[in-house]
Amino acid sequence: MTSKIDLTFLGTGDQIPSKTRNHTSILLSSNEENILIDCGEGTQRQFRRAGLNPCKITRILITHWHGDHVLGIPGILSTLSVSGYNKTLFIYGPKGTKEKIKKILEIFNFYKTYEIKIEELTSGRFYEGKNFYLESEEMEHGIPALAYSFNLIGKTRINKEKLKKSGLPEGPLLKKLKEGKDVVHKEKKFKSRDLIYKEPGKKISFVLDTKLNKKILPFVKSSDLLVCEGTYSKELEKEAGEHLHMTVTQAAEIAKEGNVKKLILTHVGSRHSKNMKGILEEAKEIFKDSTLARDLDRLEI
Repeated sequence: MTSKIDLTFLGTGDQIPSKTRNHTSILLSSNEENILIDCGEGTQRQFRRAGLNPCKITRILITHWHGDHVLGIPGILSTLSVSGYNKTLFIYGPKGTKEKIKKILEIFNFYKTYEIKIEELTSGRFYEGKNFYLESEEMEHGIPALAYSFNLIGKTRINKEKLKKSGLPEGPLLKKLKEGKDVVHKEKKFKSRDLIYKEPGKKISFVLDTKLNKKILPFVKSSDLLVCEGTYSKELEKEAGEHLHMTVTQAAEIAKEGNVKKLILTHVGSRHSKNMKGILEEAKEIFKDSTLARDLDRLEI
């Protein structure tokens, strides 16, 4: 069975939500993991609109503590408590995250039925699972801020249809085939290359609120998908820098230089709401495989 990654864009707006764009939040699902990247105001309602169950969340990754990225956290934590959530919830974020979560729990004081484990991050690999690992990189946004990447580990797999036709039994012989070794069964030789295939790894990178900086390119290099903020159009590059954000052109240039396969722009400024076609064209002029995220968009990678 081929591993896959599903993304649901629960919110794609900037600091001020609109009728069609909620505050930032993205759900990444792969195997048993459901990882929420940021949790803007109204995120739990977006879960309902998308037909998703928030009780399946396993981890929350916080990019930074500006309201449009975190005001939904109290609601999510409270909802999990009254909905029978019984897993350990892992929350990751930049420096200061532990104290802020502590204050949320003190202010709202709901009955907590589950354990929360919090880890403050800087740069580097911070979680290694059986099938994937997570990395973070420090960004520049005036307060502690992080970019994240989800890395699905490549696998050597048996072609089940060919295996069935071969008549090979389950057991040690299959292990040898996966190791690249040929095997003999009932005086017949079976070549590893005829029965196995390589499933490549996948890398999904998330660069949300930050100004353009030298750490972005090496961090997102060779991503299968880059989800990146595009708060300003190229005509507003000076203003973007002053407000510690990026332009659509800058995001597209990073995708091109970083050998990224696909770029999805999000967090586009509300001032551009009547010119989304122009914003997308600006990106496509530089990086052809660009698209704009909309609320409740779903993508399988």
